[in-house]
Amino acid sequence: MSRILVTDLDGTLLGGTRDDRRRLRDALARHPEVTPVFATGRALASVREVLRDPLVPRPRWVIADVGATVADGTDLTPVDPVQEQLRTGWPGAERVRAALSRFPQLRYQDGIVQSGRCSYHLAPDRLTDELTAAVEDLGCTWEYSGDLFFDVLPPGASKGNALRALAGKLGWRPDEILVAGDSHNDLSLFRAGTHAVVVAGAEPALLAALTDHPLLRRPDRTGAAGIHAALRELGWLSPEPGPTRRGRPAGPAHPVPSPDAGPHSLVVAYHRPPLHWNGETWQPPSSPNGILPTLTSAFANGLPGVWVTALVGGEPGGAPRDNAYRGPYGTSCDDRPHPSGLPLSPVPVDGPTWTGYFHRACKETLWPVLMSEPGRSVLDERAWADYRTVNARFARHISTQAAPGATVWLHDYNLWLVPGLLRRLRPDLGTGIFHHTPFPAPEVFDALPVAAELRGSLACLDWAGFHTEDFAGHFRAALGGLPRPPRTGVHPLGVDRPAIERLAVDRLARLRTARREPAAGPVVLSVERLDYAKAPVQKVEAVDRLLARRPGLRGRLAFRLVCPPPEPGITAYDATRRLLEQRVEEVNRRWQHGTWQPVDYRPHSLSAAEVVDEYLTADVLWVTSFQDGMNLTAKEFVAARAALPQPDADQGVLVLSRHVGAAAELGTAALLTDPHSPEDLAAVLARALDLAPAERRARMERLAELLGRERPADWAAGVVDAIRSASAARHPATARLP
Repeated sequence: MSRILVTDLDGTLLGGTRDDRRRLRDALARHPEVTPVFATGRALASVREVLRDPLVPRPRWVIADVGATVADGTDLTPVDPVQEQLRTGWPGAERVRAALSRFPQLRYQDGIVQSGRCSYHLAPDRLTDELTAAVEDLGCTWEYSGDLFFDVLPPGASKGNALRALAGKLGWRPDEILVAGDSHNDLSLFRAGTHAVVVAGAEPALLAALTDHPLLRRPDRTGAAGIHAALRELGWLSPEPGPTRRGRPAGPAHPVPSPDAGPHSLVVAYHRPPLHWNGETWQPPSSPNGILPTLTSAFANGLPGVWVTALVGGEPGGAPRDNAYRGPYGTSCDDRPHPSGLPLSPVPVDGPTWTGYFHRACKETLWPVLMSEPGRSVLDERAWADYRTVNARFARHISTQAAPGATVWLHDYNLWLVPGLLRRLRPDLGTGIFHHTPFPAPEVFDALPVAAELRGSLACLDWAGFHTEDFAGHFRAALGGLPRPPRTGVHPLGVDRPAIERLAVDRLARLRTARREPAAGPVVLSVERLDYAKAPVQKVEAVDRLLARRPGLRGRLAFRLVCPPPEPGITAYDATRRLLEQRVEEVNRRWQHGTWQPVDYRPHSLSAAEVVDEYLTADVLWVTSFQDGMNLTAKEFVAARAALPQPDADQGVLVLSRHVGAAAELGTAALLTDPHSPEDLAAVLARALDLAPAERRARMERLAELLGRERPADWAAGVVDAIRSASAARHPATARLP
């Protein structure tokens, strides 16, 4: 559930003592899920000056010029078409001033920058019907406040109308909003049907107009203290931190966790838990490799710390019970305790918020840009609000788990806003992130409407890790110009080679015992989840092209495409699925001969053992991603085939996209292909099928050598060391736990 504080500045947020303002600022820092919005009569230039005050919280959005201006709080750029809509009908300042020049009682505020309005000083007894009629003849509206300020505005402009327009764009509900004010020009805010607070000392005219407001709070505190009281009464603020174990009060912006919640010298945060509930049993990941098995192995092998992950389920704003763990995509496991034995610390996320966060913001806004396809990116403001909410919950939870000076290791783009939030909450922490995905070129990253917000957060990192130097270079370029940019490191993730080797030898014996019929011809294998970035449609079309050119492969070639669907609720790949099914049907119909069809499409998941069976029977593993952080499938294939006795090991050929991270390590021994070229896809596949046995053997031996034998748990320990070293270098004066 979103929580939005919309507050006037003068007399409200800026009112009260400095201690009152500091207390409110620190409370908002502890609760980053509460989004501040300024609604002020000031112009943006004046708001910019206000933000120089360290006691003023940074707003996410700004309503300025008494509602004629709406700006993004990160860079104060206009929010269109909201602002354009509010200024519809504005005749322009010159025409307004000319028409009202016949009223000598009006004194124009020359020293104030104004946009989309005209502001005058006017004594109360000089506010006449003739003056207001002249304003209405211009097609404008007006506001009078403080017994001094007379503002001429576009006909649809007011603080309240600006709030309604912004809420409509971002999907805020009235019950998610608290408005705060003290003067009559705030009245339109209070008529938006939201929670409301009028701070002590407000204008009598405002109070008189709000006698029947059903959701109004009237604390006996002025300014920031009144806002703080209303937030506490609503339950939007938790109790303030108490004394530390040493008996000294903890600084409000740096809460020290209680012993039962930590503290931990290392906090690892990843949005997925290591197991999921399928309705009957707990299920591990289908692959023995990847980040979930890697983190599981690292903690099992003595990595100290805690693993912060999402706990999904329940109604909006609700949280599952403490002894219940829910699958990462909303499947309930009721009250069954989690059996992993890992030090998990869950972050509750209700189902609708998870849908907006993961299914929409992550997969529809960020994923296309990571895959260098910004044209597919769609920003839904409501979903992006959910992304902010989940990141804020992670940041707040991490801050309670981390010991003073602890190390925080974040994973992937799903938590890109956490570094900036942690810098506000716990500047004592050393924070790093590892990207398992590609990082796009800076011009692609900048295509995101939220690029500035993300860049500001990523700049708060001490260290960022990547699979390849190319991705690290893109990150450095995207954050170019910073005086102290995060350090970067290249740490390509490997596979648990001994586990794969044992499984491969065992499965080979089972396959031989089962006496499966050998394939009539070469088998080309792809194992990948359904994703346009994996180029599944392009592969089917390349097979079509190959069969047209190589009649000898008709009736013999088998292209086995294992392509399980995404998690339920993700719709970003629906168009790809429909097109893939259409092209599979067309190609199979074109080339079908008796019972033979060239494309064996399997749209379902396989177990790890079943995947290894496919590796052992394939002649070619075909990896054609347009972009991929690493692609561990390629490494699994090499580990499985290299474990076999001769001649089984000799039969496997790896065809690898030039654009996957694994190509940086295995590219000298694999056959490289460019999925952007239909001609190259078909030609390189044909070459793989034609390789002589001696070259196959030599390439596989070289692949096995390049693969190496670093354990994933050792990889994890190396990354933690890199984060700690970078943090110590950037913050040498800060003591950190070993």
